[in-house]
Amino acid sequence: MKKQISKTMKVVLVILAIILFVAIYFSVMKYYTNSQKSNEPIQEEISHEKLYDLATFPKIDASLATQPLTNAIVKDFTGGEDFDETILNYSNTHPGYVKLINDEVDLIVVTEPSEEELALAKQKGVELEVIPVVKEAFVFYVNSKNQVDNLTTEQIQKIYTGEIKNWKEVGGQDEEIKAYQRPVNSGSQTGMLSLVMKGLKLMEAPKENLIGSMEEIVNMVSSYQNGKNAIGYSYYYYATTMFETIDQTVASNIKLLGIDGVKPNNQTIKDSSYPFTTAYYIVINKADPEDAPSRILANQLLSERGQKVAEDAGYVPVK
Repeated sequence: MKKQISKTMKVVLVILAIILFVAIYFSVMKYYTNSQKSNEPIQEEISHEKLYDLATFPKIDASLATQPLTNAIVKDFTGGEDFDETILNYSNTHPGYVKLINDEVDLIVVTEPSEEELALAKQKGVELEVIPVVKEAFVFYVNSKNQVDNLTTEQIQKIYTGEIKNWKEVGGQDEEIKAYQRPVNSGSQTGMLSLVMKGLKLMEAPKENLIGSMEEIVNMVSSYQNGKNAIGYSYYYYATTMFETIDQTVASNIKLLGIDGVKPNNQTIKDSSYPFTTAYYIVINKADPEDAPSRILANQLLSERGQKVAEDAGYVPVK
């Protein structure tokens, strides 16, 4: 009988020991978890308080590819209400620079200034302050049926100097390369000269290969009849996110080329592994004081709130 009681007591003690161990374990884990949480930085919610009315918003202009960004900023900073975007009276890259230099707007969001725009600013006694606001990439695209997926920087340069004339020279079919270009002082042409050609002389484009708008050049390359042997260039955001909202079918008929083995996408743009990484810029008059509407808005665009608005609009933030 005593042996039976002793055996039962041992079982009870073992069970109690297990219960005690489990209780201590969970108490320790709870303490550790709470301790870890208390050491984590508290993520403060970004305020979206109304900062402006549409009537008091600084005068702003933008390039075609940055208009969705400035639209999103204006909407967020004026309380989130929808508005007629035509009231912003956008005029695109070069006219925007002219307006800024002539003090007709406070701030523009565009590509980098061209040599002609810098010369105009100097002539007018204006020094431009150019501030990156979102990251971007300069991209090349071909028709989706083109078998070429990648080109080197040197091959791109030789296509546009006229040294490489046939796709078979870069691994494609025996087709003459139709290399589209953009007009001088367009944002795309400025990017082509500064980011890609780097002092090399562009061949003179035949009239039919000089395309006036980014939309038109995408349409030309996407058409198999007109663009099966064509190559064009633009900015990543326009050629992807923005153009898909214009015409998803057309956008699916172009193919972005890898450059030096790296495909352009949000990650390769963010980490700058894609060779032709650039930015869109806030441009203001460098003489503007700290309390000027231009500088106040520039700081807001670069704030956590401004960068989140940019990211939500599909751009790659610089911060």
